[in-house]
Amino acid sequence: MKSAAEYKKDLSKFLQDKLIPFWLERSVDTQYGGYLTSFDENGELFGDLEKNIVTQSRMVWGFSHLIPFAREEDKASMKEAAAQGVQFLIEHFWDPEFGGFYWLLHRDATIKDPAKLTYGQGFAIYALAEYYMMSKEQKALDYAVKGFNCLQKYAVDTFRGGYYENIERDWKLSPVGNYAGDRKSLDIHMHLLETYTILYAASKEYIHGRRLREVYDLIVRYMVNTEKGYGYNQFDFEFNKLPAINIKRTWNAERETGEKIDTPTDTTSYGHNVELSWLSDFALRTLHEKTPKDDELIRKLLDHTLNYGYDSEFGGVYRDGIADKKVLIFDKEWWQNFESMTGFLNGYVLFGDEKYFRAFAETWEFIDTYFLNKEFGESRQLLTRSGDPLISNLGNPWKGIYHTGRALAECITRLDYCMQR
Repeated sequence: MKSAAEYKKDLSKFLQDKLIPFWLERSVDTQYGGYLTSFDENGELFGDLEKNIVTQSRMVWGFSHLIPFAREEDKASMKEAAAQGVQFLIEHFWDPEFGGFYWLLHRDATIKDPAKLTYGQGFAIYALAEYYMMSKEQKALDYAVKGFNCLQKYAVDTFRGGYYENIERDWKLSPVGNYAGDRKSLDIHMHLLETYTILYAASKEYIHGRRLREVYDLIVRYMVNTEKGYGYNQFDFEFNKLPAINIKRTWNAERETGEKIDTPTDTTSYGHNVELSWLSDFALRTLHEKTPKDDELIRKLLDHTLNYGYDSEFGGVYRDGIADKKVLIFDKEWWQNFESMTGFLNGYVLFGDEKYFRAFAETWEFIDTYFLNKEFGESRQLLTRSGDPLISNLGNPWKGIYHTGRALAECITRLDYCMQR
């Protein structure tokens, strides 16, 4: 196992010399604006070049947030890439009639699906707030707040708590069934946690901090098994647990490999659990409200994944399992492993337990050996347990710079801390 300094050098080199240039050279759509994100294993465009609000926003976030980690010669271009992305969000995704951000556009910015999913609203707010913190351009923060206000007006479940998630253009609930107009999920509420963390950091407004606290408390109360340390996937409006289904626009329980899974109610996502651990820590530190009880839950979330969802033979985390019983899907997905790398290292920083640093190191070694396409500079999407490629694409309408770049940056920051101990 290498030292913290050696890992920092490895991660920084890939982020600076490979990942950022990969997206900077390819993703900006100079013809229509916004970003192109569908790239095959050779870094070539492929497939439908549609633009969804989640990934377009994540690209804005990435080019804004990663500037301090980039090579000096790339920083000005990253600011320009972020700025045109913000312009695209405001000019083409914002709905001037009903408010909020559309779900999906064609490449040429014509509307393909005008729905107002909470998932998409959250990431637009997240991106615009991050861009504001980088640029201090007030218009970006103004639209972030406008998006936040739409969620408060139309998406909050004032009776039972939490947020409605699957919503149409006019803010009416989507149909039931695979459009899931009758469901809530940990996934979307966890991402609202990170959205409100950044919005509160940008605005310093009391209401944004209050909503952040409310989302965290709701997750802990209803969506997580706080005794054993794992999250549940999907719920009805009263937060009764439901078997996870494939949701038409967002949650692909079957992913792209076509497998059919008979999922019981207590399925859990190992990657989401570890991601939740460090996002909770970040949110509570931003609020200056973290307690020993919160640290206890963070530790349980990490330990559950280590005990049930971590591959001690090859390294890395599996995709999904049945709570504290058995793994359902042994494949390994890029985002779950990058988020787990961050969560494990964050656990080491918080608790000083070497098992978390070892899990970080082994997960990175698996990523470095099997996930990373070092010729072109991004991560493959999906692998078998032992590292054979199942989906080698480097980008798609859902896969941009966000998970990969954020994990590398978050780990570099924590490795700095480890080096100063």
